Amino acid sequence: MPIAEQQSTAASQNRPQPEQLRGIGLFGGLDDELLTHLAETLPLLEIAAGEELYREGERAHELYVTIEGELEAVMQTRRGHETRIAIFGPNDWFGELALIDVMPRPATVRAVTSSRLLQMCPRHLDAVYRRDVKAYALLVMNIARQLSRKLRVAESILADTVISVADQLTALPDQKD
Repeated sequence: MPIAEQQSTAASQNRPQPEQLRGIGLFGGLDDELLTHLAETLPLLEIAAGEELYREGERAHELYVTIEGELEAVMQTRRGHETRIAIFGPNDWFGELALIDVMPRPATVRAVTSSRLLQMCPRHLDAVYRRDVKAYALLVMNIARQLSRKLRVAESILADTVISVADQLTALPDQKD
């Protein structure tokens, strides 16, 4: 068998199966036909441990679904230190803001272990819309739910931080000049 055919066969054997996509929140509620189509057509990326998927501040156009492996999201502090803000494992998806707005990436994402990811960009979402409006609506609702969950977590963290700082400030002894 020619090398090109071997690589093509190997790549198709490594592709996720529709059953695997069914367990991923992004694809919740989609029918088997569309899951099969997405499993066969979404770009599959393989990245090595330590390799960056994208950098904080870069233009954003894609969301990613972790099929295999582990990735981390890190942000730079004002003092230039790197802080881990999230870990993504199998069935996690991230980067959904790229399909909603045109702002730069808020964090750097890199592979902690060798990883395989599906990539979805606006043209893939548009193809779903043209194929099945109901499925498109489900995908958009799944993205909205993810954003809502992240917003609730962020609000909780912010509230805890404000309360903690307020408690520390009220615990300080009064300073009289």
